[in-house]
Amino acid sequence: MSVAHVIADDAEALAVAAELAADFRKGAAERDARRRLPHAELERLSASGLLGVTVPARFGGADVRADTLAEVFRRLAAADASLAQIPQSHFVYLNVLRRQGTDEQQEFFFGEVLVGKRFGNAQSEAGTQHVQDIRTRLARRPDGAYVLDGLKHYSTGALFAHWIPVLARAEDDTLHVAYVPRDAPGLTVVDDWDGMGQRTTASGTVRLESVPVPADRVVPHHLTFQGPQLHGAWAQLLHTAIDAGIASGALAEAVEFVRTKSRPWFESAAEGHATAAEDPLLIQRFGELAIRERAAAALLREAARAVDDARADVTDDSAAEASIAVAAAKVTAAEAAVEVASALFEVSGTRSALDSLGLHRHWRDARTHTLHDPARWKVQHIGRYVLNGTKPPRHGLL
Repeated sequence: MSVAHVIADDAEALAVAAELAADFRKGAAERDARRRLPHAELERLSASGLLGVTVPARFGGADVRADTLAEVFRRLAAADASLAQIPQSHFVYLNVLRRQGTDEQQEFFFGEVLVGKRFGNAQSEAGTQHVQDIRTRLARRPDGAYVLDGLKHYSTGALFAHWIPVLARAEDDTLHVAYVPRDAPGLTVVDDWDGMGQRTTASGTVRLESVPVPADRVVPHHLTFQGPQLHGAWAQLLHTAIDAGIASGALAEAVEFVRTKSRPWFESAAEGHATAAEDPLLIQRFGELAIRERAAAALLREAARAVDDARADVTDDSAAEASIAVAAAKVTAAEAAVEVASALFEVSGTRSALDSLGLHRHWRDARTHTLHDPARWKVQHIGRYVLNGTKPPRHGLL
């Protein structure tokens, strides 16, 4: 692969994201319909330098603000939610290195990212008691190196990755992340994802059979959650941006369809409205949908600012405020994504349901992605915080 461009600052990151999103939007429906995996698009994403924008300045990166990265994800998701989902774990596991990696680990991996290398993930497991019941094992060998054994599911980005961060438990049961090259012996990535939405994320299976891992490729992830931290808020902010982007993309498609293809309802036409866009009932509904989409985008920006503020001074209070702000934004964005993507058909009419148009991808992507973290628990934590001052728990999902 060619060496990636290095983005200089926040403004350039936003400009590059806008340009890529405009191009990625053109083929999104076709990629979804044919389940054509976005290998070429991800190479463009790598070459653009966007995957390196959170690398700290002392290692040569732009170290962009959280609100910039959130907007990058929102713009990409508005164009293609599957494509936007793929690098989410990339930035999450870069953040793990930023907090827990040694100077040598940071220098090596940040350097890899700046030349365009991609991180995937091998985190979730199926058939366990719950999502944080991790059973993949990281055993130490007599020579000081490690060996990995386990089975991972929902491994978004692994198929396209150069490095796969693997979440595993050491012999003392503490969580670690092992950064494993995609071509490591004993590591197999299976493209068996068959979700109804986010079809091209290739969120399939990773098998780990006695995979060797040098000691300097292992990071103590359990330390991330000791003391005030923003790991969960950072990860959830990017998921929130994807939901907000889906709402934005679906609304834009509905506007375009009603303006150019929808016929007015005959009763509306009888009242003198020559086009569907003049129908007062449709105008009312578009106003409602626009409010939902704007609310999601506004709360996303507010949450990102809270994360930025907390990064400048991480305390128990600032970390709690950031987590709650992100949780509120995530709940709102998830609701907006599902509602707007569904209402697209309501306002556009029967023709919009044609399979050949692919407009249903927005709803399928929204419905699939919003299953990632249940909103009901976020609402509970928000209520406890507001009513009783109870700080949210320290885990990676809030």
